[in-house]
Amino acid sequence: MEIPRRNQGTYGNVPQPIRNDGAGGMDTGPRDVMRDIENPDMLVPPVTDSGLLPNMKFSFSDTSMTLNHGGWSREITVRELPIATTLAGVNMSLTPGGVRELHWHQQAEWSYMILGRARITAIDSEGRNFIADVGPGDLWYFPPGLPHSIQGLEHCEFLLVFDDGNFSDLNTLSISDWFAHTPKDVLSANFGVPMSAFNNIPSGQVYIYQDKIPGPMESERVQSPYGTIPLSFKHQLLAQTPVKTPGGSVRIVDSSNFPISKNIAAALVEIEPGAMRELHWHPNNDEWQYYLTGQGRMTVFAGNGTARTFDYRAGDVGYVPFATGHYIQNTGNQTLWFLEIFKSDRFVDVSLNQWMALTPRNLVRDNLHVGPELLDALRKEEWPVVKYPGFSYYPK
Repeated sequence: MEIPRRNQGTYGNVPQPIRNDGAGGMDTGPRDVMRDIENPDMLVPPVTDSGLLPNMKFSFSDTSMTLNHGGWSREITVRELPIATTLAGVNMSLTPGGVRELHWHQQAEWSYMILGRARITAIDSEGRNFIADVGPGDLWYFPPGLPHSIQGLEHCEFLLVFDDGNFSDLNTLSISDWFAHTPKDVLSANFGVPMSAFNNIPSGQVYIYQDKIPGPMESERVQSPYGTIPLSFKHQLLAQTPVKTPGGSVRIVDSSNFPISKNIAAALVEIEPGAMRELHWHPNNDEWQYYLTGQGRMTVFAGNGTARTFDYRAGDVGYVPFATGHYIQNTGNQTLWFLEIFKSDRFVDVSLNQWMALTPRNLVRDNLHVGPELLDALRKEEWPVVKYPGFSYYPK
């Protein structure tokens, strides 16, 4: 069975806001055609879209870069995506030897390593220290208030997520910034060295700087008299056995398998071409998304006849408010990978299919006016990603 695509009309090779049912009309005025091509479901919303919902998409490509010797960063906060109140994200890259300086936050920091390798260090409030090397697919988590650093072992890029939508990485508490705003006589008294020892300290926050590539981890390790941190700040997400279903897979990480991660939970979702993240919702908190590869589209249903559809590509951030229904389709010919991230200690979702399967059959039948064809197909087991033979959401 083929479900027809809701294609917009075209004039030559230029997409037009005309739906297959004839709604809409030509747009021959000034416009950003490339933008319209990237957002077909905003140019021509599905007929099932209705009402007004806030914007739930923002691309890191539309943010301002902060460039330093040693790397760069860019961020998406409530400033860019006002609906995203629970979480903020920073995309950062470091050169080989580049350092995100010693610093700490009032917020928890959760990170996904996109490419390359880096070294992370930290201590906790009991003086126990931590050092680890991280690579593609690895996570790290630093609880609020704990000091840490990141250094590139090679060219690397990663996503940082913080449990406050108002967070800005440029407003963190940095060691260089504190030194620069502390009188030298106070520094002298604190450390027991002459004031001249501070003649060359930075005049303000360094943020990112270029340094030499560090040696092997064992050569950098510092022994603490209080030992090492008992709960690792590092987690190898790709080493997890995924939940496999027809059409893709899901790897879930939260405090149940990454115990230190008390404030942030996540899932790494794989959706094959022609498959979809099933209709579902999350009953514990808002969902912040980061798209890693491929392209897809998401429709969000907010109740009272309100729904809106968005298109996403690699590098985009999506957002879904607490307990609102949604699904995500792979609209390309490559596998779609993305992260679902939550301000919570646990990953929780509710499957529409499973809910219906575990509800008295007659109640579902009479509520929706459906028959055995649907009722017999319902699954009591949850499949986060689904794909059925003979179904094509986006035929060529």
